[in-house]
Amino acid sequence: MAVTWRLLKLIGPYWRAAVLANLCLIGTTVCSVVVPGILSKAIDLGILGGDRALLLLSALLIIGIAVVRGGAAYGQSYLSEYISQKMAFDLRNLLYDRIQRLSFAFHDKTRTGQLMSRTTVDVEAIRQFVSMGTVRLVNTFLLLSATLAIMLSVNWRLALISFAFLPVVAFRAVTLSRRLLPIWTAVQEAIGAMGNVLQENLGGMRVVKAFRLEQFEAGKFNLRNQAVTNLSIEANRQAAFNQPFMAFILSLATLTILWYGGREVIEGRLSIGELVIFNSYIIMLAMPVRTLGFLVNMFSRATSAGERVFAILDTESEVKEKPHATRLNDVRGYVRFENVSFSYNQRSRVLDGVDVDAGPGEKIALLGSVGSGKSTLTNLIPRFYDVTAGRITIDGVDVRDVTIESLRRNIGIVLQDVFLFSATIKDNIAYGSVSASDADIFAAAKAAHIHDFVMGLPDGYDTWVGERGVTLSGGQKQRVAIARTLLLNPRILILDDSTSSVDMETEHLIQAALAELMKGRTTFVIAHRLRTIKNVDQILVLEDGRVVERGRHGDLIAGNGIYKRIYDVQLRDEEELAKKTESDGAGSTVASRLVGAQQ
Repeated sequence: MAVTWRLLKLIGPYWRAAVLANLCLIGTTVCSVVVPGILSKAIDLGILGGDRALLLLSALLIIGIAVVRGGAAYGQSYLSEYISQKMAFDLRNLLYDRIQRLSFAFHDKTRTGQLMSRTTVDVEAIRQFVSMGTVRLVNTFLLLSATLAIMLSVNWRLALISFAFLPVVAFRAVTLSRRLLPIWTAVQEAIGAMGNVLQENLGGMRVVKAFRLEQFEAGKFNLRNQAVTNLSIEANRQAAFNQPFMAFILSLATLTILWYGGREVIEGRLSIGELVIFNSYIIMLAMPVRTLGFLVNMFSRATSAGERVFAILDTESEVKEKPHATRLNDVRGYVRFENVSFSYNQRSRVLDGVDVDAGPGEKIALLGSVGSGKSTLTNLIPRFYDVTAGRITIDGVDVRDVTIESLRRNIGIVLQDVFLFSATIKDNIAYGSVSASDADIFAAAKAAHIHDFVMGLPDGYDTWVGERGVTLSGGQKQRVAIARTLLLNPRILILDDSTSSVDMETEHLIQAALAELMKGRTTFVIAHRLRTIKNVDQILVLEDGRVVERGRHGDLIAGNGIYKRIYDVQLRDEEELAKKTESDGAGSTVASRLVGAQQ
């Protein structure tokens, strides 16, 4: 019931519409229960008593009540749908906002398909229950209450016999609800799993086709789809028995009324019109009682959906902003790691006792094997994760003491996995600076050496890049991402392999631009290119989460340590190739001059 109560509390902002909807519902109920009474008088006094005027009046009253009932039913239906749509709108926004604010640690453990399912399918299940389920439940309760009161006033013995079957109906509804709740929870989970398979397949369609695994992926989806189908069929199998069972109970109630009520009419203790009242009310209750199984089914599904939705809304972010956090302003870019340790799972440390001292404007290169902690180290600066021990400061201020928004506003990031939105090139460059002028966008694009390419496209900066930037090459996407970061004009830069997937010529142009633009900015570079490494102020070599070497290129080469081994295995060939290219270029230049002199 706690989940149901929380769902109903979401209606709070629309309480006026809810009050009007309930008034309309009361109006339809009153109109419904009044008609059998009019029919009873028309039979007893109009037909049997021969009062034609009363018959005419009764007919006019029934027509008028039908008109009023129709208007009230329209108001109730419209207002219920209005409330449910507004509540779903609010709930989707709450979910989206919460998902946006949760830390990387949450997203590392949660499947995208499950989040999409909870934001769409689960919210829709809740909306349908609010729109139809709550109205029908209230309608059933009001009808039962009103008819019981009227029937007791007419003939209490027959009323008690008629309602003797209600405990059976209530017991069946409760047991069915308990059976359906875990089944519908499993259905919602299965829908999320199916959505995750679909999302992964669509995102990796090029890989699927390249490896000719369409049938394999279709089989994976079929398994998830079959699970949803089987669970849904089981839930509806459980609920399907309920409607004929309720109809059978109502038939027994009708039989009892005819048997006992007929005897009462014969013995003169009950009029024919009053017997008609009883029978009319039982018929009137037939539809709500028959749909009670449907309502229980809907209630169970909404409850399971609510549990899944509130599980997200109640999740606390592992990265929390302090209540009185201050803004990080006038940043110079002095970044320090003071004995920092970090663990994803509290069992094994990814970083262990790391110390870094990066002065304003310094460039820091991070090197190490896969899993050494390079990306984790950079992810701690903007508080994508919080340190397990130690602290990180910017200009002497602990990053946990400032607002997250002001912290990240001063940090520009180019992630290893470049992500572009399904929008224009201009929109993607201006993503972090929506108020930037065209001149600023063009300047950032020129600095990233993407401007000329963009201007060569038919639509220029209004070119649509497609989902995840699929229409651009890896190098082009990387330069758009760099332009996006440069437009922010941050004091601290984090470049995660930002030039490792572009050709040598493009890399040279980007490095030249970045060398000028990084002046005055503290820069952390995870790089595999010697050109980047040789031009930095500090090189940090990480191994098993520790900084095992630090210094400049020349000093570390002479040290004959881990950096020297990395250089020999990964970087020496690059340096020799660069020297050969320069030598060939110089030879070509000399030959050209000699030919020109001879001519």
